[in-house]
Amino acid sequence: MRSYIKLILIALLFASCEDVVDVDVPTAQTRLVIEASLDWEKGTSGQNQTIKLSLSTPFFETNQNTTVTGASVIVTNQDTDEIFPFTDNNDGTYSVDNFVPIINNTYHLEVIYDGETYEATETLMSVSEINSITQSVDGGFDDELLELNLYFIDPANIENHYLIKYDVEGDVFPYLEDVSDEFTDGNEIYDFLEKEDDDNSDETPFEAGDVVHISLYGISEQYYNFIRLLIEQHSSQGDPFSSTAAQIRGNCINPTNPEAYAFGYFRVTEVDTATYTFE
Repeated sequence: MRSYIKLILIALLFASCEDVVDVDVPTAQTRLVIEASLDWEKGTSGQNQTIKLSLSTPFFETNQNTTVTGASVIVTNQDTDEIFPFTDNNDGTYSVDNFVPIINNTYHLEVIYDGETYEATETLMSVSEINSITQSVDGGFDDELLELNLYFIDPANIENHYLIKYDVEGDVFPYLEDVSDEFTDGNEIYDFLEKEDDDNSDETPFEAGDVVHISLYGISEQYYNFIRLLIEQHSSQGDPFSSTAAQIRGNCINPTNPEAYAFGYFRVTEVDTATYTFE
């Protein structure tokens, strides 16, 4: 009995000695975030485009309103000098319904907000059509799991870069793949997506009835290098042997005040889309 009481007293003693420690978390400078993906889907006019502006927030801040209104957003085709002013929708988005996408033309983005000017330039790259989509159990890492197989033909004697996005219905985030034709120029390019059981992310293997939306983008080499670094950093999270994550700059610069650059990226792409349902 004495031993039992002694243990209770020790437990109370340690409980009473707990102190609340306040840790000062460094807060980075608030920056403009530019989400400007002008994607021309094959088979459409590409006239309707939207750009989103917001402000960065501290990591632990979840209730702050980050939408940016009152900005000036203009895209200019530098080959034709045609100007496309984007309309402020007063919700952080800016849209246009008369954009003219032209393959291999260069487009310039100008955003003016809070007395600062931000600029970026990109070239509209073409993309191959998706050739075929199949399913199998012997093309992935595990020969007992279903995987999706994607095929498309790369144009010969042209340097091409691709971004593949797999949106799986029911999953929170898409799966991204960066692809270069450095070693496959002019040949059929193959990519696959396989899912495994993962308790941390609630990921489960594919099964009959699962639906996947596929987007194949033709992207510039500049954007390929950017998105490749982002994918590498994301996929190496939790790996004790991975390099330390570093801030990755987009292409949105502030020409008059370089230190006040914006986050985000301005891209102009052609995209082919398809949907596949597992059987």
